[in-house]
Amino acid sequence: MELTVWRTFVTVCRLGSLSAAAVELHHTQSAVSRQIAGLERQLGVPLVERHARGVRPTPAGEVFRRHALATLNEADRAVRAVREHRDGAFERPLAVGATPSLAAGVVPEAIRALLKQAVSLRWSLLPDLSAALHDRVIAGDLDLAVVTDAPPGLPHDAQVERRFLGRDDMVVVLPVGHPRAGRGPVHMQALADQTWVEDNDGSAALLRQHAARAGVSARIDLTAADLPGKLALVATGHAIALIPGVLTCALRTDVTTVALVDPPTRGIYTITPRRNPHPLAGPLHDLLAESQCWARGVR
Repeated sequence: MELTVWRTFVTVCRLGSLSAAAVELHHTQSAVSRQIAGLERQLGVPLVERHARGVRPTPAGEVFRRHALATLNEADRAVRAVREHRDGAFERPLAVGATPSLAAGVVPEAIRALLKQAVSLRWSLLPDLSAALHDRVIAGDLDLAVVTDAPPGLPHDAQVERRFLGRDDMVVVLPVGHPRAGRGPVHMQALADQTWVEDNDGSAALLRQHAARAGVSARIDLTAADLPGKLALVATGHAIALIPGVLTCALRTDVTTVALVDPPTRGIYTITPRRNPHPLAGPLHDLLAESQCWARGVR
């Protein structure tokens, strides 16, 4: 399969329109249609379906889109690397992964400090859950990942080096104006009648475990697709939520937090491949360990 056709398909999915993709790619619409049809014949499944406003990927098309996008991005990086090597400007890029809460503030701040030491560094940041980040480090896709031991925990793998950063106290995020806002640490019993929202199984497990220790249950009636969606539901008054304390460094202004008595905690770590580690992985770990957010939210 030619990458040109993959790029056409990814562009169609992004724009939701064959005609718009044709304009962006400087093709005719019929040429775009032929490329998509040829790709569908090769794969043996429909990849797009028409709707009132254009086209969208089928379930199989969405699976292919994700893999195709990753392949195209890697191909683009390969071309850039060769050109830079040819021009005498080659420098190994630094690929960093982090859980969504850490990618929201702590990790970008550390990377900014690192750039002061290596101004020409090319880098990327991938937010994901800890288990997926661990797998990406093993696969060689990431040079360093900032992960947590929240449920289901971290595997012990001889292929990676794990270094401890700190222990994060979970806090409750509330909409501004909530009766419990600004009232200091609260017991879980005081929140037993609240509606909770969660966006991943690990955070939900921490919440249920903490509630069980307090002799109550947490009503997780709402589910969000991701952390921004979770915070949006809190900000609009639909629910409250358990979030990492370190996220308080980067919260939106229409929510606030309250500490819990005897809160659930999670350990924060960096993991790096033992084989061929990036020379800047160690300095980045040290900068992460010095983050002011740890002093405010992590012990």
